[in-house]
Amino acid sequence: MSIFSQVAIVGGTHGNEFSGIYALKQWQQNSETVSRSSFSTELFFANPCAYQANKRYLDCDLNRQFDPKLLADQSLANYEQSRAKVLNQQLGPKGDPRVDLIIDLHNTTSNMGPTLILLTLDTFNTQLAAYVSERMPDAVILVEDHIEPIQQAFLCSVAKQGVIVEIGPQPQSVLRHDVMESMHEMTTHILDFVHLFNIDQVPELPEKITGFRYTETLHLPQNASGERIGMVHQHVQDKDFVPVNPGDPLFILFDGSEQTWQGDYVAYPHFINEAAYYDNNIAMSMAERIEINTK
Repeated sequence: MSIFSQVAIVGGTHGNEFSGIYALKQWQQNSETVSRSSFSTELFFANPCAYQANKRYLDCDLNRQFDPKLLADQSLANYEQSRAKVLNQQLGPKGDPRVDLIIDLHNTTSNMGPTLILLTLDTFNTQLAAYVSERMPDAVILVEDHIEPIQQAFLCSVAKQGVIVEIGPQPQSVLRHDVMESMHEMTTHILDFVHLFNIDQVPELPEKITGFRYTETLHLPQNASGERIGMVHQHVQDKDFVPVNPGDPLFILFDGSEQTWQGDYVAYPHFINEAAYYDNNIAMSMAERIEINTK
């Protein structure tokens, strides 16, 4: 098993997701909160210029710029593309990173509650998921392993291991006490687990836990000109990770008709009506329910 010696906590990857930014400010004033004896913890403010502008990003989404091909392309030099290359040098470089684990802190406007997003299901991640789930019964485990971590474009994929803490609902550019508390709690459990993993003292964990695996992304209904002709159905809105069966309504069109879920599986919508995705007309992501084996 790998030993983690360098852990980075990153906030402000998106400049208007304030919980991670203000958590960093708190931890900078009280570093003992995130310190553990078996590893060093570093704090990184990923996108300060977007924060100052009170925007998700200035030019493009920073959390989509860490694909190896994008990092290697020196012609990609807008603010976030350049910032990604700087962060890759500070934390990575990707493929041979200095940092063993990145914990990237995010908010969502969707009603996802405290969600831990994993990029892979190896021993470390499955045990981490079980450890967090036992201590936070309301936590959701979401697996996005449809792309190998080394090929992922997420910031946290730069390290040997990377996870995303995603807490919602919270509007952009505001703070909510309950969301901040959940972010602190989940991050604390992650750090505690890394320490126990390092010293080979992981407690007995359940053999299986419930999680969700991303399957696909759905867009809002549009006409041939790309204009929206409908919205998320009220039966789905705010019901992240609630099952949708084939034939259930997903969208209500402005003419009053409905569009139903046409998939051939029971789906679990999440990131429902995420405000940040509206520039791409994304309505929600879909997942399947899975059992995660920890042994």
